[in-house]
Amino acid sequence: MLSDRAGRIAPSATFAMKAKAEALKARGTKVYNFSTGEPDFAMPGISKEAVKEALAKDFTSYTAVSGVPKLKKAIVEKFKRENGLDYEASQVIAGSGAKQILYSIFQGLLNPGDEVIVPSPYWVSYSEQIRLAEGNPIFVETSHEFNLDPIAIEKAVSGKTKAILLNSPCNPTGAVIEKDVLEKIADIAVEKGIFVVSDEVYEHFLYDGARHTSIASLGEEIKEKTLTVNAVSKSYAMTGLRLGWVAGPKEIIKALTSFQGHSSGNPATLSQSAAIAALNSDQKSVAEMRKAFEKRRKMVVAGLSEIEGIECLSPKGAFYVFPYVNGFFKGSIGNSFDFCDAMLENAHVSLVPGGAFGRDECARLSYAASEEMLEKGLEAMKKLLENKR
Repeated sequence: MLSDRAGRIAPSATFAMKAKAEALKARGTKVYNFSTGEPDFAMPGISKEAVKEALAKDFTSYTAVSGVPKLKKAIVEKFKRENGLDYEASQVIAGSGAKQILYSIFQGLLNPGDEVIVPSPYWVSYSEQIRLAEGNPIFVETSHEFNLDPIAIEKAVSGKTKAILLNSPCNPTGAVIEKDVLEKIADIAVEKGIFVVSDEVYEHFLYDGARHTSIASLGEEIKEKTLTVNAVSKSYAMTGLRLGWVAGPKEIIKALTSFQGHSSGNPATLSQSAAIAALNSDQKSVAEMRKAFEKRRKMVVAGLSEIEGIECLSPKGAFYVFPYVNGFFKGSIGNSFDFCDAMLENAHVSLVPGGAFGRDECARLSYAASEEMLEKGLEAMKKLLENKR
């Protein structure tokens, strides 16, 4: 029999929708897949060369659990250069993707019954990872425009609160938390003695003059309470290489290193080599992706806004839109899951239900796809939905 823990896990909605889309494709159907949060770009050439060189040198053995010194040095320099943060190598651990890093953080921080404040909508794995660590996610609703209210965060704090989880730019909404809001949250965390887990994997994808602020950069007190998570998956289109990291207080990083030593061990050597090259590069590949995503964002927001019954806000970050689709909730479509099933079955457009992210009125569309595919997919959606009004 399975453990009670295993029985409590909800499957990933993003991967579930991807699997449905793949099944349709396998039957010969043309599918417009906008469900997966994965850049449709190649990894930087400099990283490819680094992997080749690592293979030529037989760099395929175990390394230090937290990553090789060159990788940790590159991460430390990235934090200083881009985020205004000074860390020592002993304050950094690299792992097999940001997802694995986040899992380790919750396992290392939470005792049974501890609470983590999670702004909603939220990435699908946050709640499950907290529950797997026997903690309780406490969801705090954002506004209709997906803005976070520090007062709502403060009201959610209880004697059991262990951490506040932030994700900016946000998956699924693309919302960016403004600096003044982060300052107020930092004050709450410091005053209450609460940790902040800051997931910043989409930090380079910002639009309309939006700026990214790492909450740990707002002062030494909040820095000592913050675990800053990032990865090469989104910024460098290396989702499959599984390389992420976290920086924070030395004693916590030491504990996470021990935990990782008995779970996944060191991140893959070839992934470390690719990450070192990417982090130390001129960052042109990142700028090119951001420029392409900005153009697609405008096209997708405009296309969805033309469909009567859909409200699509223009996000300031990431590469998702999270339109309100509840104008079509009637008859056989009662929620976002029904809506996305109808889109896939009848328009062959793969989206992710907003209910999986904590806001059932919406659906997530990733515009990490070619302009041609986005244009055709939007047209298929429009054609189907016009007949449902």
